[in-house]
Amino acid sequence: MGTTKNLYKEEAVAKMKELVSSAGICMFATALKERPLSARPMSTEEVDEEGNLWFLSRDSSRKNAQISKDNEVQLFYSNKDKAEFLSVYGKASIIKDKDKAKQLWTPIAKNWFEQGVDDPELTILKVTPHEVYYWDTQHGRMIAMLKMLQGAFSGKGADDGVMGKISL
Repeated sequence: MGTTKNLYKEEAVAKMKELVSSAGICMFATALKERPLSARPMSTEEVDEEGNLWFLSRDSSRKNAQISKDNEVQLFYSNKDKAEFLSVYGKASIIKDKDKAKQLWTPIAKNWFEQGVDDPELTILKVTPHEVYYWDTQHGRMIAMLKMLQGAFSGKGADDGVMGKISL
């Protein structure tokens, strides 16, 4: 069994930023009480200093409609190349703020918002985390793989994993 290391405050935010950045895309799940779960890939534009996650979203999207009814969301990040994973449960807010939109804007966003930050469909989603868990390796993927191979041949466990709760 791996090591448990819970993270707090600045260390917690730094770990979130690292994992979100390396994953690039998350599965953004809404309508958590419905089955099947409603999830779609989303790019995180920012993780701020408090650990809030920021996204750009279309006002008329199903996701925004679902958040308007029930703002509980869950985000799943995965970077299998580095064996890093992050689960974020929180509350989403739908915001219209042109200054924040300018701050979050990237050229890629033009694919969904043809009029740029002035697009009437442009909204911002702010996810305030309530429960965050991560899974990682202590020494990187290569060392973890070598330790697992060693464990397979020796018959002794050699889990190099580290996991924990992130408390903001």
